[in-house]
Amino acid sequence: MTPALDAGGVERTTIEMAEALTRSGGRAIVASRGGRLEGELKAAGGELTPLPMDAKNPLEMFANIGRLVALGRKHHVQIVHARSRAPAWSAMFAARRLGVPFVTTYHGVYNAKSPLKRFYNSIMARGDLVIANSDFTRAHVLAEHGVAPERVISIPRGVDLARFDPAAVDPARVDDMRRLWGLAPSDARPVVLLPGRLTNWKGQTVLIEAAALLEKERPGSAVYVLAGDSQGRQQYVADLHALARKLDVADAVKIVGHLVDMPAALKAATVAVFPSTDAEAFGRAAVEAQAMGVPVVASNLGGLAETIADGDSGFLVPAGDPRRLAYAVDRVLALSPEQRKNMGDRGAARVRARYSVEALQAATLAVYERLLKGR
Repeated sequence: MTPALDAGGVERTTIEMAEALTRSGGRAIVASRGGRLEGELKAAGGELTPLPMDAKNPLEMFANIGRLVALGRKHHVQIVHARSRAPAWSAMFAARRLGVPFVTTYHGVYNAKSPLKRFYNSIMARGDLVIANSDFTRAHVLAEHGVAPERVISIPRGVDLARFDPAAVDPARVDDMRRLWGLAPSDARPVVLLPGRLTNWKGQTVLIEAAALLEKERPGSAVYVLAGDSQGRQQYVADLHALARKLDVADAVKIVGHLVDMPAALKAATVAVFPSTDAEAFGRAAVEAQAMGVPVVASNLGGLAETIADGDSGFLVPAGDPRRLAYAVDRVLALSPEQRKNMGDRGAARVRARYSVEALQAATLAVYERLLKGR
């Protein structure tokens, strides 16, 4: 169960596990509202059943219990796996009625400013087994929900190392990407790329403020590309443009929207930045950047602090500090091409050793096997 199939780590991991289940001889039936990734799910062998799993109305959530029970009986479902809070409430009751194991994946560290919100969040810790997408997330689950440690398993997200392989990206794709960003072939400025959906906590404003500091010192020193889906936050996009104009960096800042070819975007980048102001539960995009051999600069928060080796594959900086972000980006840009390549190579080697999709798939299938054998 996942609310939608548009973009994000929840959706991507859903597709990856559909592929693993199909390859191993099982079936992956995905209950979801659907979205732009439906074609990828089908290609992976997953079977979409359109249901309003994104609904937060209690009556609709209650109705989803019956829908999931009917779906489970029709297809003789053996395991129910929920990846988000609203569908997880329906999924838990459906799994209990079906008499099958219930698994949750805790994808994020949810805000809990009231007892009611804490109760709502607690559903993600009620799985027979709970998968945390990083050691940081696992520690949060244990501290926040008091779950027995043996019930919470850390399985980091994986990266498709075949897709995020710099050798697999044709230079023509990189040229197309630069043209999409409005960069002429003669424009040799380095590219500072922030790949992430356009929302305030991802730190786009921090990067624009850092860009203003760098451009003040060395005008025309770089291009700053903000690449991500606004998910309807048009006012935030307008505010970003306004901030760039106010700080006199509108010509240097490119806000380019959702990108389909992220490997080409990363290969076009000189450095990738992740200035999140809230803790990332994992930070998949930072791992993808490292897989592509791109040096990274990121906030020293949450999962990002796990996946980036400070001073080796990139630099970690205090969150929300544009001056320190600017300093770290400048350090990367000041490196020689060979030094940047060496830094990128170290990051790629670390990702290959720790964060492959195959490792995620095998570990999750092992969770399923453990539950089925325990019945």
